[in-house]
Amino acid sequence: MQSFGMSCSAEEPCPVFLELNAIESLGTKLFLSGNFHTDSSTLYSVLLVTEDAGKTWTEPHERIRAASLEGVQFNDLNYGWVAGQSLQSIPRDPFFLLTNDGGKTWRMRPVFGETRVGAVEQFSFASRDEGHLLIDRTQRGDSGGRHELYESKTGGESWTLRQVSDKPLAFPHARAVNPDWRIQADTKTQALRVEKKLNDKWVLVSSFPVKAGECKLAEHKAAEPPAEPEAAAEKMPADPGVFVVPSGKTPPKKKKP
Repeated sequence: MQSFGMSCSAEEPCPVFLELNAIESLGTKLFLSGNFHTDSSTLYSVLLVTEDAGKTWTEPHERIRAASLEGVQFNDLNYGWVAGQSLQSIPRDPFFLLTNDGGKTWRMRPVFGETRVGAVEQFSFASRDEGHLLIDRTQRGDSGGRHELYESKTGGESWTLRQVSDKPLAFPHARAVNPDWRIQADTKTQALRVEKKLNDKWVLVSSFPVKAGECKLAEHKAAEPPAEPEAAAEKMPADPGVFVVPSGKTPPKKKKP
């Protein structure tokens, strides 16, 4: 909590919220990307996948500290990408998670070769090798354009800057959003609803509470002193059929009833 600049006590804990930014279907799989955050800090990224129509969910990639995952895209049943960035006060150091086995395993690749301010505006891959990326550098402190267009010929392993402009840039190969899936916030239940469109109606697939938990200091109780050792005779149960044998003495004989 100290590393995130949070002051959370047992009496006043800090609520943690789930944010889901993107959804992508792949055959029988469904992927969700987002982050866990408090009112003031982004804590960890989160990537979720289900293979049983939303009954159970797993995390195919470990959570990334102080980062958020944005869009998700698959071009086929094997090759896919998830865009993200670090969110330490301002967006910076955008990156991609890449997979070539349908999302079973992922590897992380940075967009820049050094730490820099920038947020993923949008991205799209026309094939498993060729992709384009728009970076918004609103917070940049040096002179130059706000919008940067990058191109990849290596499936997101590396990126090359193609254009810089103060004005918004036309994005090649813009990818349409899947109209059959959506993430909907339900203010009544305070939940994020994952819904699928069937026969012009939206059907609930899964629901996630917006409040995912809370951060607080653990309560520490003072350890109780160990009990004083007692004589063996005092620990024995009061059983009429059991005789405690005093040291050096012969036990009396048990009388017949």
